[in-house]
Amino acid sequence: MPGTTNQIEWCTVRLGEDLNWWVVEVSDDVHWDVDGLSIIDPRQIAHLIDLAEPLREYNFDQDIMDRAFIAFKIQKDLGEGLVRLVRTKESFFDTDEPLFGLPDVVDEENGPYADFLNHVTRIRVSMLNDIIDFEQNLTVDELEEELREEENNNFIEGRSVHMFTEVTNILDYVPVGWELDGDDDEDGDGSEEEEIEDYPDIDDEEAKKISESENLKWDEDEEEDESDDSYQGGPPDEDEEEELPQ
Repeated sequence: MPGTTNQIEWCTVRLGEDLNWWVVEVSDDVHWDVDGLSIIDPRQIAHLIDLAEPLREYNFDQDIMDRAFIAFKIQKDLGEGLVRLVRTKESFFDTDEPLFGLPDVVDEENGPYADFLNHVTRIRVSMLNDIIDFEQNLTVDELEEELREEENNNFIEGRSVHMFTEVTNILDYVPVGWELDGDDDEDGDGSEEEEIEDYPDIDDEEAKKISESENLKWDEDEEEDESDDSYQGGPPDEDEEEELPQ
């Protein structure tokens, strides 16, 4: 449905119990169905860009990703857990501004988001065949069949799959029984936590409150306050026993 995505200018989003952001309302409710519609937050966008970096050697096209996600920036906090986003023309790859990405799913089968999934699937398969010594080359059909089985299970159990999960399932995919060098070290250096603390500033005052809130800290470990109520004095003096009342 060409041109329909140009009509969407703003959207309202909420943070779900799964710590992912979901769309509540859009400016164009004629072409967009918000039921189960997910949106990718700034940290997730940054993570997808990192995952796509190794694919550049295999002709990853960042313009395809830019077209697949409609960029939004924070406008203001609406209260009650809702945030208002407005559309921007910024590229995810050429800005330091924290952007949300709404997958362009107006045409689910032939639209920009579908093209992006097909693009990264083919490249991921090419990369795996290049670096893993399979007895027989992995095929796109095999990758898609395995992921489709997982999607069907989620559907049967009534779970909505966030599109961040859908994309990372492809970009992280390794066949069962295989692993890539360095997989065990990805989460061991604490760099993710440092990045969370350095969340970029936002000019709009109300939006800044959102950026500094816990809502956007989607991967931060919660700090637990521990209190020690144990006795802090020295050992009791046996000669100074407290006299019990008669």
